[in-house]
Amino acid sequence: MNGGPRGLGRTVRINELKSIRGVALPASVRFRQILVCGPPCSGKSTLVTALRGWPDEGYIDFAQRGWWRQRMLAFRPREIHCGLPYLGHRESLAVFDREWLDTPPSIDFDRIRIPREKRRWWQVDWRRKYVFDIQVPPAPKVFAILRERARTGSHPVDQGITLEQVRRQLEVHGQLARFLHESGLQVHVRMEFGGAPRRIASSGGEEGEGGSR
Repeated sequence: MNGGPRGLGRTVRINELKSIRGVALPASVRFRQILVCGPPCSGKSTLVTALRGWPDEGYIDFAQRGWWRQRMLAFRPREIHCGLPYLGHRESLAVFDREWLDTPPSIDFDRIRIPREKRRWWQVDWRRKYVFDIQVPPAPKVFAILRERARTGSHPVDQGITLEQVRRQLEVHGQLARFLHESGLQVHVRMEFGGAPRRIASSGGEEGEGGSR
């Protein structure tokens, strides 16, 4: 299935699902593995609340050495904001940072840190420790929620945001989802609010479970 943000590519249905507190999850996923990511108003907080996960938000700078060892990641499921390295920027940015919103840059994938594969029985398997549940619902729906939130004034960064900026925020998270997947981390995406998780198809044409429908 296509139809997600640019950069995500094709996704496939996951046949083997289970329900935890009314939330559909891949049958192989354990409750304490879940890290929920996505741009503003994409459904992160709603999902974490439904799971009765950790109430506080966290932040990962994916360019930081050993980000996977951060103490705050011990508290899961939880909502995570993604700080990413970008071309032309020394410091990582989140997609709600004003510097990012003013001129959305391109991700510098070479600077994203990925944990090494487990090679000894006594080592922590960091690539399997977490499951990234990345929210990428349709941009017009996200934009409508952002506009409504902007009227409350609760998040000043919402003021003046455009549909094109929302599309770009979703594109960044789609690109991140595919990159993490192809780097060997566990990732699934949700392309609708409250929708079932979908697995990312590998670039080589993986059909996954149940084909591409």
